[in-house]
Amino acid sequence: MESPFPNAFRQAFYAGLVSLGLFVLLIGLRTDQNINNELILVQRWWLLASVVAVTMIGRFLFVAFVQPAIDRRNAEKARSTPKAGEKSFIRRNFSQLAILLLFIYPVLMVLMFGFQGSLKWVDNFGIQILIYVMLAWGLNIVVGLAGLLDLGYVAFYAVGAYSYALLGTQFGWSFWILLPAAGIMAAFWGVILGFPVLRLRGDYLAIVTLAFGEIIRLVLINWREVTNGSAGVSGIPKVSFFGLMSFNVSDPNYIAKVLNIAQSGAYYKIFLYYLILLLALLTAFVTIRLRRMPVGRAWEALREDEIACRSLGINTTTTKLTAFATGAMFGGFAGSFFAARQGFVSPESFVFLESAMILAIVVLGGMGSLTGIAVAAVVMIGGTEALREMEFLKYVFGSDFTPELYRMLLFGCAMVLVMLWKPRGFVGSREPTAFLHERKAVSASFTKEGHG
Repeated sequence: MESPFPNAFRQAFYAGLVSLGLFVLLIGLRTDQNINNELILVQRWWLLASVVAVTMIGRFLFVAFVQPAIDRRNAEKARSTPKAGEKSFIRRNFSQLAILLLFIYPVLMVLMFGFQGSLKWVDNFGIQILIYVMLAWGLNIVVGLAGLLDLGYVAFYAVGAYSYALLGTQFGWSFWILLPAAGIMAAFWGVILGFPVLRLRGDYLAIVTLAFGEIIRLVLINWREVTNGSAGVSGIPKVSFFGLMSFNVSDPNYIAKVLNIAQSGAYYKIFLYYLILLLALLTAFVTIRLRRMPVGRAWEALREDEIACRSLGINTTTTKLTAFATGAMFGGFAGSFFAARQGFVSPESFVFLESAMILAIVVLGGMGSLTGIAVAAVVMIGGTEALREMEFLKYVFGSDFTPELYRMLLFGCAMVLVMLWKPRGFVGSREPTAFLHERKAVSASFTKEGHG
């Protein structure tokens, strides 16, 4: 058997050259200002050398030891006869345990950090992640189930947010009235988008949906009489507990006064957490039910082969429109919640980067898999938020190092690694809705590129 070390040394050398070319300007040199307010270059060659050395060592270890071990394991797995083993308790009940953990998460944070200390963990991690989970599950209907590549999903998110913001501030309507109204409004715009793109597929569909998202953003910026332009809409009313209790301290029915408990801003955050959790679970429930209905099976047929789908007598026009409308509706729900949570909306919150991130979560989690998408959202959004807490990195890169500025860089690196490690997403197989005699998971190896 040929030794892997010569190839490992060669691959490590190439990796070092590539990393040197990539990071010589990003890491090796840094712009700064001197005491005379002049722009100067600060040389950080030691840091650049450290990054290149780590890259070379990592590539060498992977090629020399990790890759041969993976190849041996795959060869042994191919030779051995697969045995039908019983799944462990955690794997059998993973979804139920995860939902239970989500419901007790705020309680655990309050017990560990107190009411005020739990605000950061409930808001920045819990609510933030669940918003992206709901958005990704809504986009999964369009991309994962129907196979329609949508790069402008943030437009429906914006429609829902501005619908709640404008109607709530101008007419004083309740959140519970505006929540379904925002969903209906976003679904309407989903149908409006669906009609022009009925004959488009693949890259052409992606370009048109991308243009639609930019059109919505530019309308929000330039229609100043309605949207207040780049200044955004502020003073958006908070969500009340079905009108029975309020979260405004000045109101007579403030929750602390009604329940005779101490005042705290954590009550509103915890309430919002459970609200977005229930909305996300509603999205998952509706998606699962729709998949078992004829419209869900039509989505899957459309995803696999549109020509064969049409030859079977399925109306592809209504199939595509229902997919766009349903996905957009959940995007509108998430947008109205976002506006209520922030109390302020502006066009800067609905840029193309948001659509790209939501689509990346769907792809990384495994298109069509609700569990995989939720895991991807936790890893990607939670991981980037966790960078804010990594103050110890300042001891490595200097006191002026700001970890959160490198979130998107690490996000991109993580995407590359996941796509190399699990090219079909975290969940590489899916179970078909319709089956004969026995339900079997379809391996990612037998699905078309982009349809796993």
